[in-house]
Formats: sequence, C-alpha cells, structure tokens
Amino acid sequence: MKRIGVLSDTHSCWDEKFAHHFADCDEIWHAGDIGSGLIIDRLETICPVRAVYGNIDGQELRMRFSEVLRFKVENCTVMMKHIGGYPGKYDPSIRKALYEEKPDIFIAGHSHILKVKYDNLIDCLHINPGAAGKQGWQQVRTLIKFTIDGKEIKDLEVIELYK
Repeated sequence: MKRIGVLSDTHSCWDEKFAHHFADCDEIWHAGDIGSGLIIDRLETICPVRAVYGNIDGQELRMRFSEVLRFKVENCTVMMKHIGGYPGKYDPSIRKALYEEKPDIFIAGHSHILKVKYDNLIDCLHINPGAAGKQGWQQVRTLIKFTIDGKEIKDLEVIELYK
C-alpha cells in the first residue's frame, strides 16, 4: 500500500504546506511546470519524487525529467504528462499512447483546473491536481492525495491552499 501526493504547476513557488500535507506520503508526483529544480529538491526531503517537465520548464528540468513518464506502483500502471487534456479531449500528443497502453491512472497538469474523472472508454482514472503555485488565474491552489492498495485506488483527498 502506497500513499501518493500529486501536484502540478508550482511555477517555482514553494509553500511549507506542501511538506505538511505530504508528510504521510510514500511518493510525490509532480505533473510539470515545476519552474525550478529547487522545488523538486525540497519535495525530495519529504519522500521520493517522480516528475515530468512542463511547457515553462527550462533546459535544467528538461534534462532531469522526461516529457512522458510511465511506471508502476503496486499493481497500477501510471502515465504522466504535463499537457494531457482530459477524457474525451485528450491532447493529440498523448491520445494514441493512452488508447494503446490503457494505464490505470493518467496524471496531467497544465490547465490549472482540478479534475478527477474516470474514463470508462479506456478504464483509467484521470487526475489533474490543479495548480499548486501562485501564478495563474486560479483562486484556490490545490493538491491531491490518494492511496494505491494493489490495484485499488482509494481515499482520494483534495487539499485546498488559498492564495
């Protein structure tokens, strides 16, 4: 059983609340637009981090992370990409891979819009954690936590951080 913390679109913004809310996590996943390697370095003091780069991330982060990440946690396959869209409107750059590989969980960022939606067509849980940083139009910054227990995804929690 693994407790997972998910965030995106930090845009170089560190908040001590990240450490507080992710303290019980076994892994943290960052879905891009990190902004600075220092954000990842600080997250890694909490627990191991998996990340993808986003469209605002520079060369340092693009050399450190990939555009698309595929991995397995417990018995769940995961795919993560910053610009991914959502069920029914996946970004063309990832649509084919999603339909062919059919991960159990697809993590995307970019929109700054919190969205958790099950895609029945590919039998996949889509998660966009919204934006954790202060840059952007969102009024509420958000994080997500959930548990993976074997093949089961449970105890999903949305954490709101106000600007």
